[in-house]
Amino acid sequence: MSTYNERKKELNINIDKHLNDGFAAVTHYWQNHTNGVSQYYKPFAYEYLQENIPNIVRDVEQLYIPFRYDVPFPPPVNPRFKFIDLFAGIGGFRLAFQNLGGHCVFSSEWNNYAKKTYEANFGEVPFGDITKINANSIPGHDILIAGFPCQPFSIAGVSKKNALGRAHGFKDETQGTLFFEIVRILDTKRPKMFLLENVKNLKSHDKGNTFKVIKGALEELGYSFYFQILDGKHFVPQHRERIVIVGFNNDYFHGREEFQYPELPEANNAIRDILTDNPDSKYTLSNKLWNYLQEYAIKHRRNGNGFGFGLTDLNGISRTLSARYYKDGSEILIPQDGINPRRLTPRECARLQGYPDNFIIDAVSENQAYRQFGNSVVVPLMQAVGANIVDGLIREQNGKYAE
Repeated sequence: MSTYNERKKELNINIDKHLNDGFAAVTHYWQNHTNGVSQYYKPFAYEYLQENIPNIVRDVEQLYIPFRYDVPFPPPVNPRFKFIDLFAGIGGFRLAFQNLGGHCVFSSEWNNYAKKTYEANFGEVPFGDITKINANSIPGHDILIAGFPCQPFSIAGVSKKNALGRAHGFKDETQGTLFFEIVRILDTKRPKMFLLENVKNLKSHDKGNTFKVIKGALEELGYSFYFQILDGKHFVPQHRERIVIVGFNNDYFHGREEFQYPELPEANNAIRDILTDNPDSKYTLSNKLWNYLQEYAIKHRRNGNGFGFGLTDLNGISRTLSARYYKDGSEILIPQDGINPRRLTPRECARLQGYPDNFIIDAVSENQAYRQFGNSVVVPLMQAVGANIVDGLIREQNGKYAE
């Protein structure tokens, strides 16, 4: 019985050359060959293997060979529900919902570096550009999950685009309209519920008009609409506020769902709890960079704003980790006795987002890893919200809401 990586080796697959929708179909087929979902992927998987590895794959029956997963986070053996993972990044939502007993039947992510990390951990290559995916080709699912791109709505993103004279929000054609891809899929597949995540500035963007459009679009589809701004500091030593939007399909629940956001534990985490002993000296700031950051902070204090580096209290929590952390680490610096402060290591960034230590982070460069964790979610926070969503699903499946 082959393991996942043995199967890749047998088929002579170098993942760097197969981060495309063809191989995505192959990995989705392998992950779903026993649950009735494989029909969505089988023709494309076989066609891809026949065209790319014809000397090995001669018979479609070879696609049926079962194999054990040797990736860190395989799908559950007896799943409780099915979900899809849109704008999947490196799989923070997938990890949270697999922990709750869910089986992911479709994933999509456009960034190839994120795809590599995702594949290394879950044994699946996400499909690419969501705008080119036919919604009818997506399997049926119970829960749609999407952390749709936040740059058009974030405070930093809006400020930067205003300075450059560029559009933001829904006027940002490259990212802002991606929300409507979610609407398109919800309208076609009609899952029982959804969970969406974005920066807290989404609620106030464009004087609340953006949020009004989002709410209206989802309610017009026949979904209830719940939202709350939650802070990851209740689970990890990081101040990270995000808006979390949840909806239930009224055709299933008829407005009788009993959803509440979770009561969050006391925020008593400390940054020292996630630090590595004796980190490499390469993470210590050079004299040149440290002097620049100090001078930069002084300049902005004179101008009356709070821009500058964040020297973290080891007994406290950090600022919000961002995708730009790889540049200088300025928002989260760790003090060191007698020497310049240092930036977090990639593994510490993973911990700051609640990822377990067996999550593979070296499938990409350190700079890419910094970007990926800066763009990710606080996994245990999303799992806490997800637990209450899944509870509503199980109630419905058990007939609690039946007429």
